[in-house]
Amino acid sequence: MHAKKTAFVVEHDFIMATYLADRVIVFDGEPSVHATARKPQSLQEGMNRFLKMLEITFRRDSESYRPRINKKDSMKDIEQKKSGQFFFLDEA
Repeated sequence: MHAKKTAFVVEHDFIMATYLADRVIVFDGEPSVHATARKPQSLQEGMNRFLKMLEITFRRDSESYRPRINKKDSMKDIEQKKSGQFFFLDEA
């Protein structure tokens, strides 16, 4: 069931934020100087944009299914960056 209502939620817990969202707004710019809010994007697109800016890739842990940050320059990190998939969605 979808009530077709919009809420603006600021959440710092990565797992909770991705659980709650179906669309995201990514802000970029220079902290405390200027920022640009991008148009709302799907969760997959927005998280890929955000994580690409941070140069971080996520995978889903095969046992707990929780998100895990890949080690910088690991095989999985390099593979995901080459494919442009910084974030997973329903990979379990």
